[in-house]
Amino acid sequence: MKQSKNKEVAEQLTINETMPHQINAPSFEGTGIKMEAPFVNKHGVTIGDSMYASENSPLENWSKNTDPEVMAGDEWVHPTNDIGWNTTENRELLESKRKPQAVPFMHPTKDVGKGTD
Repeated sequence: MKQSKNKEVAEQLTINETMPHQINAPSFEGTGIKMEAPFVNKHGVTIGDSMYASENSPLENWSKNTDPEVMAGDEWVHPTNDIGWNTTENRELLESKRKPQAVPFMHPTKDVGKGTD
């Protein structure tokens, strides 16, 4: 039941492999990378729902006794709905996975006209 609810949330967040509610979020369309649904980590925090606050999050329950290390690791990072995709390096990674727009009228991976002008 939880997984189907997560899938519904993901479908509400994305349109054509983009996240229009995040103005600078890149498009995954044509990259072969599929948008993934939010997930709940072992601390009961939903990751990737774009709500950025969760009742069980250490950030919402912070005290002087909270060890910041509790929020380290992959369980706190969503594979496709993460601020890291907004960096130049990751945008370039996505662009390198797209076929050139001139397909099918040019080679799909080689730009033979590069440097001829």
